[in-house]
Amino acid sequence: MNEDEKTVSAETGADATQLREETAEAAPEVAEHDRFAALEAELAEAKAATLYARAEIQNVRRRAEKEAQDAREYAVTQFARDILSVSDNLSRALAAIPAELRDDDKVKGLVTGLEATGRELESVFSRHGIKKVESLGQALDPNRHQAMLEIPHAEAAPGTVVQEIQAGYTLKDRLLRPSLVGVARKAD
Repeated sequence: MNEDEKTVSAETGADATQLREETAEAAPEVAEHDRFAALEAELAEAKAATLYARAEIQNVRRRAEKEAQDAREYAVTQFARDILSVSDNLSRALAAIPAELRDDDKVKGLVTGLEATGRELESVFSRHGIKKVESLGQALDPNRHQAMLEIPHAEAAPGTVVQEIQAGYTLKDRLLRPSLVGVARKAD
């Protein structure tokens, strides 16, 4: 190594030493700044997590309130389905009484009592939001009707309900039981 190279090397070493000393002096600030930035990032992350947690709690609360409301409104669903069979049997009993017996004084009181019971049952259904599904003359709606048979029909459009085998009912906006129906098809 010649003299010039030694001088450049010494100058480079002196510059490197000076740079190290400056960096060492500045390092506490840099380290503190880095630590401050990391703490700010952690704080921002914690704030975001808190917001997400609050939003989730609010969603859970809303869902629970909706489920509780639905439970209150539709708690009678199974009971309503069961009582529909009582209504069906009462209707069948009234339909089975021949017209000549209806006028007979011996059974007139019985018929009147059965009819009054039927009206009261319909009144109770109405008070609790149970409604009969309208079927006759309506287009077949698979959400409210269950087609049991097709009936050749000259006047009705194909797919129109022309016979109701069993009445369907809704509880508020939910289907309790579909109507069992006969649907018109094109006459042969």
